Amino acid sequence: MALPLPRPHRVDVQISVGSVLAGLALWGLGLYTRTDDDWLLGGTWALIPLFVLAGLELLRRSNPQTALVVGTLALIADQFTAGNLASVLMFTDIMYAAVVYGTPAAARRIPVTTGLITVAVTIGFLAWFRDPQAILIGVLTGLVSFAPATTGVLVRTHREAAVAARLRAEQTALLAEMDRVQAVTGERARMARELHDMVANHLSAIAIHSTAALSLDDPKTTKDALCVIRENSVEGLAEMRRLIGILRDSSDDREPAASPTLDGLGTLVGNARTNGLDVTLDDTRAPDDSKLPAPVELAAYRIIQESLTNALKHASPGPVTVTLTQRRHALEVRVTSPYGSASGPRAPGSGAGLVGMRERTELLGGTFESGPESSDALHDGKIWNVRATLPVDPSDLDPIDEGVTE
Repeated sequence: MALPLPRPHRVDVQISVGSVLAGLALWGLGLYTRTDDDWLLGGTWALIPLFVLAGLELLRRSNPQTALVVGTLALIADQFTAGNLASVLMFTDIMYAAVVYGTPAAARRIPVTTGLITVAVTIGFLAWFRDPQAILIGVLTGLVSFAPATTGVLVRTHREAAVAARLRAEQTALLAEMDRVQAVTGERARMARELHDMVANHLSAIAIHSTAALSLDDPKTTKDALCVIRENSVEGLAEMRRLIGILRDSSDDREPAASPTLDGLGTLVGNARTNGLDVTLDDTRAPDDSKLPAPVELAAYRIIQESLTNALKHASPGPVTVTLTQRRHALEVRVTSPYGSASGPRAPGSGAGLVGMRERTELLGGTFESGPESSDALHDGKIWNVRATLPVDPSDLDPIDEGVTE
């Protein structure tokens, strides 16, 4: 089944019709490209190449190579008639279109071929006529073939450069949009971690103690639970205000609240003890150890905070140990708690805490692991172990590092 021919472009139709009308006008006025009477065919025969080339103009975009081959034969045939200037001009346009709309190989080959033909025609007619005026024939050949081919190369190169520039601009815009989406996603994840780590501990304590107050008919227990609930509510509200302060517009003149550091571990552990945990802090760092970078301190603080929150919600009764070990290239954080079912009230968990701790560690290029381990110190022989190794670049440390352990 034969494929239908493509519909000619509107501009190509206009060129074809305009060229035919111009050629007919020249033919009607008796204006030919050859002024002598030495024609093999009469002037009317010049209309045949004219109409053939006009038909080929309709194929200048869809099938430029075929149009060029047939157009070349039509131009040669026109030389045996009186000739028509419109036919010559249409051939130059077909030559130009063959370079602009043809294949890349044709665009490279046609200018070279027309250049060689121009040189060969010039040398050939100069050797035949032995007259310097024969060079004019070579010039005319170059104007009809080589000049439009060279113009087509320039136009095609310019168009390809414009297309490449547009593609680069689109790719740049796409990459910028991807960076924006990643930045927004990363910021939302950071906000989610901060919100969870700051508030979850207090809300978990409130949930557990409120459940205990409701389930036990003991005025002293109820009073103690209400005191813990009030304390955690106040601290949770303060943490929320701090987060709101961080999220405020940068145009706000107030200074943002400082991020928590490892200097506040004593208060954090004290709050955990108030909430009912038997916590022991084992900080093996020397007093003169180098000051850690702020992101490392924040990550370590939040990991310990979330580990204590998980212990409060899920651990069975028993000792909870927080261990900090600073080395030259890393800070090791370890939190252990009894592994088993809690005997008292429990707060529901979503698993977001472990995800947040792992994300904080990976953002710093560290390693994180959590899970039950065997232990001879407990009656059931198992503990829940959280271990995070946070890399520290030595160049980020303060000059005083004599106390850093290897």
